[in-house]
Amino acid sequence: METIQESVQSLKQAWENLKTSEPTLRIRDAAAKLGVTEAELLATGIGENVIRLTENFTEQVEEFPKLGRVMSLTRSEGCVLEHKGPFQKIEMIQAGPHKIATVIGPIEQRVFFAGWKFGFAVTTETPRGAMRNLQYFDKAGDAIMKVYLQEKSNPEAYDELVEKFTAAVQSAQLELEAFPTPEYASREELDFEAFSKDWEGMKDTHDFFGMLRKYKLNRLDAVKWIGGKWAHEVDRLSARKVVETAAETKLPIMVFAGNKGNIQIHQGKVQTVRQMGDWLNVLDPDFNMHLNENVVDKAFVVHKNTDDGLVSALELFDKEGEMVAQFFGLRKPGLPQKSEWKDLVDSL
Repeated sequence: METIQESVQSLKQAWENLKTSEPTLRIRDAAAKLGVTEAELLATGIGENVIRLTENFTEQVEEFPKLGRVMSLTRSEGCVLEHKGPFQKIEMIQAGPHKIATVIGPIEQRVFFAGWKFGFAVTTETPRGAMRNLQYFDKAGDAIMKVYLQEKSNPEAYDELVEKFTAAVQSAQLELEAFPTPEYASREELDFEAFSKDWEGMKDTHDFFGMLRKYKLNRLDAVKWIGGKWAHEVDRLSARKVVETAAETKLPIMVFAGNKGNIQIHQGKVQTVRQMGDWLNVLDPDFNMHLNENVVDKAFVVHKNTDDGLVSALELFDKEGEMVAQFFGLRKPGLPQKSEWKDLVDSL
């Protein structure tokens, strides 16, 4: 029977072979081809270019502002958001047994530490030299967040963080654990009248999450079942029109994308939009979005009541009913959404 060390070595060799035949293949796609998780594949580099970190994740994230200007990357199954800038302000909130972090500034995030399990410091050789980064994964081995040093980063702060949080045992063996499959109510079980009344009575967009929990609803089912006044399906490629129109008219927007451990948010204008095959891209100096339209299965325009009036969004879902990305018009609390944004989503 193969030992753990032999298993790691054989996986490492399989990856090397794959890199030889497909040199441009990203680690996430390589992991899928090899039938393992991205975290397992990355861990094969422990002892060489990868250092395993401790599980004091909240303390590590609190050190991020010291890194200076970095690039932070977060992705869902079909959408990658990348922002360059500092982790300016981080607020930690205790939510039950786990903490949630609100990151405010050029990098805007909502971090949910309940699912965090593995962290690594990674040095990758590139044509431009060594690229140093921090990578975090959930208990299932899926990527949560990656933070890359840039030219104007603080490498000394990075070294101090890595030294402080290097795990005592540098093992490539990862104890993976699947997330439980949530149980959702069926259409027949739903008290539609009460659900509809609660939707209409929302005071804030964040009330939506509590409503989903109350009725044990999958988000996609909720928008499908609520009816045309509040949500309706649109062309699954509608994000193209939204992003291209926002760029042409200089309409500031918000883009949300993420996973079980982190939601990254873009707030502001977009400028350079490029369609490359199935990928819809925003390629601005400090913000990149890469939306894989092949993953988008359904798109809905969704309206919610708030104390500031109606708030409208374009929501994209994959074949599993998971959120790929959300698009809103940029607005500040206390102010209504811009009429130009409402007109744009109505035009879909």
